[in-house]
Amino acid sequence: MAVNSPIPLAADLKPVKGIELGYAQAGIRKANRKDLLVMKLAPSATVAGVFTTNRFCAAPVQVCKAHLESPHMAVGPIRALVVNTGNANAGTGDAGLAAANATCTALAEYLGCEPSQILPFSTGVILEQLPVDRLIAGMPAAIASLSEDNWFAAAEAIMTTDTQPKAASSLIVINGIPVTMTGISKGAGMIKPNMATMLGYLALDAKVSQPVLDHLVKQAADQSFNCITIDGDTSTNDSFMLIATGTSALEINEIDTPEYKALADAVIALSQKLAHMIVRDGEGATKFISIAVEEGSDVEECRKIAYSIAHSPLVKTAFFASDPNLGRILAAIGYAGVNDLDVSKLNLYLDDVWVAKNGGRNPDYREEDGQRVMKQSEITIRVKLARGLAKATVWTCDLSHDYVSINADYRS
Repeated sequence: MAVNSPIPLAADLKPVKGIELGYAQAGIRKANRKDLLVMKLAPSATVAGVFTTNRFCAAPVQVCKAHLESPHMAVGPIRALVVNTGNANAGTGDAGLAAANATCTALAEYLGCEPSQILPFSTGVILEQLPVDRLIAGMPAAIASLSEDNWFAAAEAIMTTDTQPKAASSLIVINGIPVTMTGISKGAGMIKPNMATMLGYLALDAKVSQPVLDHLVKQAADQSFNCITIDGDTSTNDSFMLIATGTSALEINEIDTPEYKALADAVIALSQKLAHMIVRDGEGATKFISIAVEEGSDVEECRKIAYSIAHSPLVKTAFFASDPNLGRILAAIGYAGVNDLDVSKLNLYLDDVWVAKNGGRNPDYREEDGQRVMKQSEITIRVKLARGLAKATVWTCDLSHDYVSINADYRS
């Protein structure tokens, strides 16, 4: 069960004019479950994305990047996205690329556009060939169910080991013009920044130029999906897509404007909410942990230290056990790779409890205070480096017995 993250209500998810979503049960890996999603876009839409940095990136990631980088405007903009679960189509060689391209070709024929106007996505088991015939056979049902208010079903259709769908909406007003945005995400394990075994799709109805959207998707990912980690594994398929359908009266063509800042703030906030849902639903997670590193010389070193803490199995298992063995945090800070760090100036806090003072145990720290905090389901670790004004926050979870069980049995 996700940590303090209730299942979203379908009625709370706002339709975004200019994007329709349809789903099907294609039997990609298991029968009788939603595993195919089609998102059809208005011709006015612009699309931008960021993808996994894993060198073993999956075939659909390669095809997506090629279609986004190609001069597709010569034949028209991106018209649809198609997602399958159950099979990652990664580690599948030329046959995997052929399957991803066949997926695009088949959907393009149904929608009356070019294959380069389709973006494919897959998530699931790696090193197995995609049953593309089943995927294509499921397309008519997915297309028949296309609707602007299918966001909840869409969130269900992209789940793998997730225990619940992840979706959220927001409504903002910029220059008197309402802007609606809704997003979905999936992920529970193999989660590490840059990106992770996660998929995220966020749509808004403003008209945003392609260069501005390309900038915004990177900015949003950098402050949300690239700040989460569950187990330190960077996957092969991860993608975060930002879609501006261009159906509202708001038009943004420049970055250095108040309108852009207002839109960016809202997109980042919703992206963070979707990213937090992934961590809260981490495989076997019982605690949601924020790691805030402050007073660094730059953001990079703050993140390096935060990730070192977040990736430590010893730290994560201690939090699962509510064991205030907090020297493990200091050890993780020490091996983070900030070679000129003066630990004699470092201070460590666990929520309101001052644990380490000037590099050593705070004389006023009592272990029962640390244990009180560690028993909570939401915890903040705060590290003050006394090196400057930079700061960064990373979100993670604990590591439980269930994580091992879930991943040991994943393919069965």
